[in-house]
Amino acid sequence: MLARKSIIPEEYVLARIAAENLRKPRIRDRPRKARFIAKNGACNLAHKNIREQGRFLQDIFTTLVDLKWRHTLVIFTMSFLCSWLLFAMMWWLVAFAHGDMDPSTESTMNNTKWTPCVTCVRSFTSAFLFSIEVQVTIGFGGRMMTEECPLAITVLILQNIVGLIINAVMLGCIFMKTAQAHRRAETLIFSRQAVIAVRNGKLCFMFRVGDLRKSMIISASVRIQVVRKTTTPEGEVIPIHQVDIPVDNPIESNNIFLVAPLIICHVIDKRSPLYDISAADLALQDLELIVILEGVVETTGITTQARTSYIAEEILWGHRFVPIVTEEEGVYAVDYSKFGNTVKVAAPRCSARELDEKPSILIQTLQKSELSHQNSLRKRNSMRRNNSIRRSNSMRRTNPSLIVPKVQFITPEGSQSASET
Repeated sequence: MLARKSIIPEEYVLARIAAENLRKPRIRDRPRKARFIAKNGACNLAHKNIREQGRFLQDIFTTLVDLKWRHTLVIFTMSFLCSWLLFAMMWWLVAFAHGDMDPSTESTMNNTKWTPCVTCVRSFTSAFLFSIEVQVTIGFGGRMMTEECPLAITVLILQNIVGLIINAVMLGCIFMKTAQAHRRAETLIFSRQAVIAVRNGKLCFMFRVGDLRKSMIISASVRIQVVRKTTTPEGEVIPIHQVDIPVDNPIESNNIFLVAPLIICHVIDKRSPLYDISAADLALQDLELIVILEGVVETTGITTQARTSYIAEEILWGHRFVPIVTEEEGVYAVDYSKFGNTVKVAAPRCSARELDEKPSILIQTLQKSELSHQNSLRKRNSMRRNNSIRRSNSMRRTNPSLIVPKVQFITPEGSQSASET
């Protein structure tokens, strides 16, 4: 220890450690904000302390459609089973009141012309089977109605009406759950990341959207909203402040023809909430951009909606999406393996406001990009040239037949000179 202290002074060691600590940037993890809309389009929202639960029963059909599948199937089964049991009890009471359950009626029925309300109903089990036959209209033929009891006819009419109502509600609920709009939205895809680059001399926020099915989305429209926490001048805190931002479209409306994947563009101008944000400020921003795609399904005519969101960490500054649509043998082909691929391009790191105030920044950025591109081309060409020279030299060394022999020339004076060609 004494020898090491004499070789390396303690002051030098402390200074070196301090310098290393200064070089290493200390990154403090910010508390990550919860997303308002998940990447798959689900709303990250929990409803609590709802006191008026009876409002859900006033719209019972929508409540049944919104339930989970296991709950819907349980209700579907129990509704039919309970109705069968209820009317089985009614048929059993009708038969019991008329005396069809009395064993002595069998001999009386054989000797006289005594007629039961429902033939072959002598127990609760047979009444339950007859209830199923009436409501489901199976009709095995063993049990049947007679004209003896007007009350039995009334029960028959009532069970038919109740059975039709249950069939209409439950089958309609199952149909709506299988044909819900969000099922079609599963094949509407968005790029995992968005980009900010220069297009037509303006900074633009861009993302890609596509449809995996051949059936089109009619009258498809795209909306973009910025959700952020803001504070008004009066001190009111708005945790979810939604601001609509325009979408760059050649026509007046936001309708798009989604026959192939499209790049949706938002020009960052004075109306945009991203106008004052630079590349350095983007990572510090606590914002979320929500994308909503709406349209009518061509096959079913149901309106569908697909959603996604982009936070600051999912926005790439100075990138551009690669083209994925090519023409092959007279057919336009889409390569979905490159759907979210991006390439780095020249883009100013300043905000759109600074770019509008100083247009020369864009020119300087493009010039630097062109110079760096030319330098990279020169380096690449020189490397190729050097590699070709090295390859030819190595081939000459390894193959003796390629070595050119020396030729001697005799001058008139008789002296000899050797030269290598």
